[in-house]
Amino acid sequence: MKLIDIQSILENWCPIKNAEDFDNVGLLVGDNNSNINKALITIDTTEAIIDEAVNLNCNLIITFHPLLYKGHGHLNSEEYVTNIILKAINNNINIYAIHTNLDNNPEGVSFQISKKLGLNNLEILMKKEEDQSLGMGMVGDLEIGMEETDFLNFLKEKMEISNLRHSNFRRKIIKKVAVLGGSGSFGIEEVLKNNIDCFVTSDLKYHDFFKPNNKTLLVDIGHYESEKYTKELILEYLNKKIPKFACIIAKTRTNPVNYF
Repeated sequence: MKLIDIQSILENWCPIKNAEDFDNVGLLVGDNNSNINKALITIDTTEAIIDEAVNLNCNLIITFHPLLYKGHGHLNSEEYVTNIILKAINNNINIYAIHTNLDNNPEGVSFQISKKLGLNNLEILMKKEEDQSLGMGMVGDLEIGMEETDFLNFLKEKMEISNLRHSNFRRKIIKKVAVLGGSGSFGIEEVLKNNIDCFVTSDLKYHDFFKPNNKTLLVDIGHYESEKYTKELILEYLNKKIPKFACIIAKTRTNPVNYF
């Protein structure tokens, strides 16, 4: 199958124009006239991912995080990125990124978290001004309200994580929950305006945890952890649209954060 046809399917689902200005999505490495044998789906592209693609005869990597963002500068400013790109080129592997255009999809990254948590009555947390059907994050209701500690245990179970960080307990029932995959501190003000009981996201800084002021419970589950099910989302979409096309989820661990 031609890469340009796979691109068309992905971009019909998540148009490049829906990505944020800082982002770098689409075909990053390769030739859109390439004949694709098989695709490998990953959150990040590392040298180990290139090795896995070679071993599995995959000549397309569909990555969630791009290798470079706009304004990044010269390639040699990040040696590891240069090495990945050269390794991909030397092995005739194409790299395609789908990132904030999937974040902004109403059935994208945050929707996937919402499904894991069984949230109902879903709405977009932060709608784009120019298109109210697109935006970052989701808000929904739990089937049954929970005590805070019960909710955190539930969250750890559903997201398959062993630890998390949270703000001070409010001693109130958790019913209305907002989720935002990836770095979500920019969503705190919107959460506070909408009387949401809990905000699940990642990459919160020390001072972010002061912001709720007993108005909501902030929970940081980790960046990779909040986005890891995105691989399944991409695979499910491609299997639905082109069921005879071979694509698989990468087994290589790409989370750069380790816990001790």
